[in-house]
Amino acid sequence: MLRLFVGIEFPPELKLRLSLLQSGIAGARWIDPGNFHLTLRFIGEIDEGTAADVDEALLPLKARPFSVQLAGVGVFGAEKLRTLWVGVEREPALVTLQGKIELALMRAGLPPEPRKFAPHVTLARLRDPRPGELQEFLTAHARFRAEPLRVDRFSLIASYPTKAGSVYEDQADYLLSG
Repeated sequence: MLRLFVGIEFPPELKLRLSLLQSGIAGARWIDPGNFHLTLRFIGEIDEGTAADVDEALLPLKARPFSVQLAGVGVFGAEKLRTLWVGVEREPALVTLQGKIELALMRAGLPPEPRKFAPHVTLARLRDPRPGELQEFLTAHARFRAEPLRVDRFSLIASYPTKAGSVYEDQADYLLSG
């Protein structure tokens, strides 16, 4: 079985820039900077045959290269705050690409993704953060803005859980060419 997702990888400079945000919240489990990415579709655990079908479905996908802008910070979780993230500004080309990937995966036999696409980069997993520290972090980094990221490919990525956190490994890259 493989645990897979479709995502956009980041260059080392952007990973470094994001890693500089990672402090100030006691008990936060900060994501390893090497694992920063933008998830387009979480697939989950599938067998190798289905993984081959997924690859085959993604290969013919056509989309033009575009840029995305990482900006701002926030948290997911209504009752219990659980994920600290950097936002992604609305970009129609990103939404279009994600929709094409979703359709391709459904054609490959995967069930539809039940959650609405909310593009973000996870910075940390939270467990009972101190409200003052979290508010201070959100205020201090509210105006965070990275250099625009040129997106000319997306990847099928395997996730291997370990005690120290997940290790990601590229399985395939898909170039955007229009």
